[in-house]
Amino acid sequence: MIFKTKKFDRKVSLQKDVLDSILSYCQMKHPNEGILILKGKSKNGEIKIDGLVIPPFNYSGPTFAGFPQSFLPFDLSYVGSVHSHPSGSAEPSVTDLHNFFGLISIIVKSPYDEQSIFAWDSSGNAVPLSIQ
Repeated sequence: MIFKTKKFDRKVSLQKDVLDSILSYCQMKHPNEGILILKGKSKNGEIKIDGLVIPPFNYSGPTFAGFPQSFLPFDLSYVGSVHSHPSGSAEPSVTDLHNFFGLISIIVKSPYDEQSIFAWDSSGNAVPLSIQ
């Protein structure tokens, strides 16, 4: 084996003010899905999220949300995306996994409160999420 790859157990920490912004955005977009880009830092599998970006030219409906990645400015602080599921399920769909962006995906289910937010990796495995 030429390259050694170390498997990290991912953990996500989310600042409280960022969580409040995510929840407000999801409530505002309801009954459509909302989508945002997560900004932060990642080191040794620990992802710290400290900011958000509304993606340019994003689109959404009751069962979908997305954005063209080609219009994003280059920024090394993008660590993933967050989107809402108005249906009330926090499980990532096949489409969510095929359109995975960055290191982590956060899904917020309706009714958009602190108990309605979940983090996932690109394989659809749950990732521990803490609020700071």
